[in-house]
Amino acid sequence: MRKLLTKDETKEVLELLNERYPNAKCELDHNSPFELLVATILSAQCTDVRVNSITKDMFKDYNTPYDYLELGIVELEKIIKPCGFYRNKAKSIMGTSKKIIEEFNGEVPHTIKELMTLPGVGKKTANVVASTCFGVPAIAVDTHVFRLANRIGFVDEKNVLDTEASLQRKIDKNMWTKAHHLLIFHGRRTCKARKPICEECNINSYCRYYLKGEGNGKIY
Repeated sequence: MRKLLTKDETKEVLELLNERYPNAKCELDHNSPFELLVATILSAQCTDVRVNSITKDMFKDYNTPYDYLELGIVELEKIIKPCGFYRNKAKSIMGTSKKIIEEFNGEVPHTIKELMTLPGVGKKTANVVASTCFGVPAIAVDTHVFRLANRIGFVDEKNVLDTEASLQRKIDKNMWTKAHHLLIFHGRRTCKARKPICEECNINSYCRYYLKGEGNGKIY
């Protein structure tokens, strides 16, 4: 088994991924921190493409927390139903909207800690919003980042929180947010869950999964 990549090797891999995906960024369409917050809540176990298809029209009419409180949860559920788990997501959006109005003067809080006090907002969502909208260094570990970080050999962890902590130690802080987007882009386009396109990958010479050969050990 190849050892985990060193910090220098991890940096080299990220540089190669940056050459491959120079425009890597958040793919959830939004025009404000609140819109991204709503979109990220909707994205749980749902593709960004589907979320964007829902929010394209929804954000034209409902783009502030006040709009959602006026809309009401029943009507919101109807709009977001195609994204799955719509009842829980609607409850989170309504609760978040109410708290933003009552405790944050109608503005999305800027810190990860404050964001995580909002209903339905976990560490991943808080990291996405804080890093994308407010420039807070963060590595949001979604399914793509978790899979790739462990598959490539940046880290060897069993859960997202430990993966996040290990990546923070392995990657320079000024690259946390960029690394998050690069890994997501690579996971969606090349290093796919079931059938990674290893022969077309520009980092396969570093990748622990590729170097150990197919069929040897677990697939992240």
